[in-house]
Amino acid sequence: MSNNYSYDLRQKVIKAIEIDGMKKSEVSQIFGISRNTIYLWLKQKEETGDFQPREYRPPGHGHKIKDVSKFQAFVEEHADKTQAEMAKLWDDEISQKTISRWLKKLGFTRKKNRWVLSKK
Repeated sequence: MSNNYSYDLRQKVIKAIEIDGMKKSEVSQIFGISRNTIYLWLKQKEETGDFQPREYRPPGHGHKIKDVSKFQAFVEEHADKTQAEMAKLWDDEISQKTISRWLKKLGFTRKKNRWVLSKK
């Protein structure tokens, strides 16, 4: 992803158009930015009142297991079950692979038909 233009540059561009009365095509050539970018900044200023760069946050993913201590107690209670059986017993709909991933994250290993916390 490319970097945002600085707020200082944005101010200069908007000032040149609104206060100095320059054409958008002139301003785009002087500052070396596209006219579309200028139109987007002006539209943003019209909608929000400012033209600050929007904060970019990549989309995250929702975790199926939100309460880790609850999951840990669940695993200790159902230590004799397989991952597939645990997935069926869990409150929400969850896959066996998710159970496997979280067991690994928490350090549980399979030892003689029981889930135990490994010593690291």
